[in-house]
Amino acid sequence: MRYRRAGMAGAALWLSAAAPDPGVEAAVRAALAQAPAGTRFGLVVRDAAGIEQVAITPDDRFVPASNTKIFTTIAAFANLAVDGPDSARTGVRIEGRDVVLVGAGDARLSSAEDCASDCLATLADAVAARTRSVGDVIGDDSAFPDQRWSPGMGWNNIVTRYGTGISALTLDDNELALTVGVVDGKAVVSGSDYYRIDNRLRVGATGAIGYDRMPGSDVLRVSGTVAKGASERIRVGIDDPAHYAAWKLAKVLRARGVRVTGEVRVRHRPYVAAEDGGVVQRGVSPPMLTQTQPGPLIEDVAVTNKASQNLHAELLLRRVGAVEGSGSIADGLKKVSVIMSLAGVPRTAWDLSDGSGMSTYNRVTPRAMVALLGWAQAQPWGAAWLETLPVGGVDGTLARRFRGTALAGKLRAKTGSLAGTSALAGTMTAASGQTLTFALYANDIPEGTSATAAMDAALLAVAAGL
Repeated sequence: MRYRRAGMAGAALWLSAAAPDPGVEAAVRAALAQAPAGTRFGLVVRDAAGIEQVAITPDDRFVPASNTKIFTTIAAFANLAVDGPDSARTGVRIEGRDVVLVGAGDARLSSAEDCASDCLATLADAVAARTRSVGDVIGDDSAFPDQRWSPGMGWNNIVTRYGTGISALTLDDNELALTVGVVDGKAVVSGSDYYRIDNRLRVGATGAIGYDRMPGSDVLRVSGTVAKGASERIRVGIDDPAHYAAWKLAKVLRARGVRVTGEVRVRHRPYVAAEDGGVVQRGVSPPMLTQTQPGPLIEDVAVTNKASQNLHAELLLRRVGAVEGSGSIADGLKKVSVIMSLAGVPRTAWDLSDGSGMSTYNRVTPRAMVALLGWAQAQPWGAAWLETLPVGGVDGTLARRFRGTALAGKLRAKTGSLAGTSALAGTMTAASGQTLTFALYANDIPEGTSATAAMDAALLAVAAGL
């Protein structure tokens, strides 16, 4: 594996007593006091020597939201080959008269008309060159067990792009893009016929579009208002990504003059807890006609962290879990557990149920996160991993934060946002020029309010004082 033990040094960092600068901590507490009443904070800041300079409820457990992606992407760097061509190649083969589209955990397969690499069209062309008539079109995502949603994720998120189903066979980020507009004075929804649309839209002075769908249903209800002359895009989640990918391949084949005489079907591998920890044995499959070639995995890790892409994070966790394992969520989290142990973090300081942060079961202490970040920075790939994080005032989910401040361009951190939760953890360059490692969590934020301004003010106080 591509990592080093923390050893006694890691344990010493964990056990080191906080030695806060009273003035800095007072300024931090004053900034956090401006947050909405009832908000619960946790913050740890370590200086370049590994000494805690600020420690506010350092061992309380917090919901980390998308800070969870820190665990996942560190595990990806530690267990997967991120630098070279991605090994998770989507393939297509013919079995009798049927076409089988086979996923391997690639997050970037695309059906876009302007697709230049990792394209569904490449696979369709190979089939069209071999035959002009096929039977069934089958989506095979059995490379991973069928765990489309993690424990603790709100079911109401399933309809959205943020809670779309997870599958080894992924196409177009497992999102369905639809266009809402006005034609002949009526509100219309167009762009795909995969879902049946229950259109309850009205033409109004302004746009206020909503949508919902019961899990497992193919009826998407679109409601609200759309302004005359406006055209808006909405992106909705897909329950069965393997089915959608096969359905889309069938359409692309027909467009190439290939007759599809059968049905669109799927091949799932049911999740069996007893298989966790072991590699699932499979029989010999027919050879592929062709496979796609995604770019280097490190590029996808950067997308995962900078854009906080949930689906990509979940696929990374399952791919980590497929290293000497079954590809399950549990096997991915076992690899994370190894890393946390190497970083010297007590098992009681964290709990995870997914790889993206959508699960409300996830918990971590600020001290545990800072220890993990310190461990990662000491790895041979640590600097490369840090480069995948958003930069304050520059890009990703931090593009609009810290602009025009002393931390613009000097803070690299992963954000996190969930109901009642806000998180930020990473590194920053202080006024002294030293690199600080920090983890800041806000939980129990009252509905309709925000703790972001208070959190940013607190970190600016830290940077100014240290």
